[in-house]
Amino acid sequence: MNYPLQFRFKIVALAPQIFVEDAQGNTICYVKQKMFKLKEDIQIFSDNTKSRQIAAIKANKVIDWSARYFFYDAVGNEIGSVGRQGMKSLWRARYDVFNPGDNTTDFRLQEENPWSKIMDGLLGEIPIVGMLTGYMFHPSYLAIRSDGNPVMRVRKQPALWEGKFTIEKLGDLSVQEETNLIYSFLMLLLLERARG
Repeated sequence: MNYPLQFRFKIVALAPQIFVEDAQGNTICYVKQKMFKLKEDIQIFSDNTKSRQIAAIKANKVIDWSARYFFYDAVGNEIGSVGRQGMKSLWRARYDVFNPGDNTTDFRLQEENPWSKIMDGLLGEIPIVGMLTGYMFHPSYLAIRSDGNPVMRVRKQPALWEGKFTIEKLGDLSVQEETNLIYSFLMLLLLERARG
């Protein structure tokens, strides 16, 4: 894949939608989250025509802070999973990324600067000023291997009518690890999108 990747959220859409593009503007995938589901069921398509589904994300629990989200390819094989660290995520968003069929953490996703979340939350409640916090506070999240080496970073970009995020690759990854991390960041952004 040609990095940096761009994630664009449609803010005015009823159901959350994400367009993922590479550095040349080529579509990598299109993500559509189903509305009114107690248990997350997210479909990933090759493009926004939705003619070919390439993956799915499904939660193992009904609306829960510590749910684990499993990624499946088009034929139902598990690709990997990501899980929120429950109470530890109150101050700083933290998620664990797992390989298929594994309960050992392979990567940790964490918010780099928790103060951006706090300032966005405080100022977001002020009329008029709250509409502009998307230009002032830009959370970023880092993917770190179990040995402490950072391998990917996602950073929010300034935008008014849509959410924009950029993914940078910082280290060597296998194709399976790369796919698992991209889907993990997709899930993280869907869960954390109300902030920043």
